Amino acid sequence: MVIIIMGIAGVGKSTIGKMLSKRISWNFYDGDGFHPKANIEKMRKGIQLTDSDRWPWLRAIRDLIDECLSENKPSIITCSALKKTYRKFLKQDRDNVIFVYLKGDEKTIWERLSSRKGHFAGADLLESQLETLEEPENVLSVDISKQPEDITNFIIEKLNLRES
Repeated sequence: MVIIIMGIAGVGKSTIGKMLSKRISWNFYDGDGFHPKANIEKMRKGIQLTDSDRWPWLRAIRDLIDECLSENKPSIITCSALKKTYRKFLKQDRDNVIFVYLKGDEKTIWERLSSRKGHFAGADLLESQLETLEEPENVLSVDISKQPEDITNFIIEKLNLRES
């Protein structure tokens, strides 16, 4: 199984993904690490990515998903997966690919993005992320106003995951 922790920049995908991975002893992959260098530079400058920028990145993540499934490596992958077409591309009608949507209000996310250091995606990308986001349906949706531990507990419970 592969769990994709999704949502716009600043919702805590990496924090929750790492915490969940540790609790259930699954592999963790941060989707940001699969971005081409050009994408990272654009985002660092506050320039929103286009579909043509995102597709090579999404292909790399789908290749990772394929590898994890073919090698039977339960994994957690973070990926914004902002559009329905992106999620469909990543999932490919496979029941063993599950999305968890981290959702929060604009003010909270703006505060998080404004205060974080060392990450290429800053608060200047929030508006474009919100414009691009097509909220997913029929996925586990989690309110980010809760503490990371509570969010992780909720995901474990709702997906009936086994802690190690």
